[in-house]
Amino acid sequence: MTYTLTTKAVRGGLLATAALLAVGAAPARASVQESRAGDWLYLTVSRGDAQSGDTRGTVLMCDPPQGHRRAAEACAQLDAVGGDITRMPMAHASCLMIHAPVTVDAVGEWRGQPVDYRRTFPNDCEMRVRTGAVFALDG
Repeated sequence: MTYTLTTKAVRGGLLATAALLAVGAAPARASVQESRAGDWLYLTVSRGDAQSGDTRGTVLMCDPPQGHRRAAEACAQLDAVGGDITRMPMAHASCLMIHAPVTVDAVGEWRGQPVDYRRTFPNDCEMRVRTGAVFALDG
């Protein structure tokens, strides 16, 4: 239960930080960026179990695409599904049945709609097949 409360607090802090960043934007740029202003996600990838896992995270922004090495591709893939990660088409790949759990989280906003996605995959390969470039945070 503590994890859920901590996660909610972190997510709330991220939303507040994003709101402050949006408020600090120059008014002239705001009118140009209105259509994409809500396209940002805080992404995390956690490997291993919750107690000893390795967690990496970044903010993906799509105007211009930035946040990780495949940001442009991730933004295009999210655009194609209206920001709904559950609708991402599966890539054609064969994954080995290796148990190396990976949990991904995406919290933010897409086209003004809230995004709150969390899923645990059996391994990295399954994660890539089902989420494309969105969680490609490793270099």
